[in-house]
Amino acid sequence: MSLQESGEMYLESIYMLTKSKGAVRSIDIVEYMNYSKPSVSRAVKLLKNGEFILIDEHGYITLTESGKEIAEKIVERHTLISSFLISLGVNETTASEDACKIEHVISDESFDAIKRYAEKVANSKNKE
Repeated sequence: MSLQESGEMYLESIYMLTKSKGAVRSIDIVEYMNYSKPSVSRAVKLLKNGEFILIDEHGYITLTESGKEIAEKIVERHTLISSFLISLGVNETTASEDACKIEHVISDESFDAIKRYAEKVANSKNKE
């Protein structure tokens, strides 16, 4: 099952909540994303059916290995793109908002090129 942008956003949110809270339930996602309970319930069901998350008998949500891989990829993209835009002079809020949009549509090839360039710039600054 391939994911659309909204599914990636849910996985990213579950990942971030897991990092900050440890245990995640649907209500945590509702509050974090500011979405309605029915919307989150529907998304959680789709993610479970797609085997991106597991839900235990107490309603706690964990990412499967494939769900975690996707979430980590999205978080890496967001972090790098946001930092890259900030280094170009974009304010932090705008950079984060734009990164959130870009992270879901950028190709692996383009992201890898940006990543290599950012690493090259960072390495040259470290040599100074």
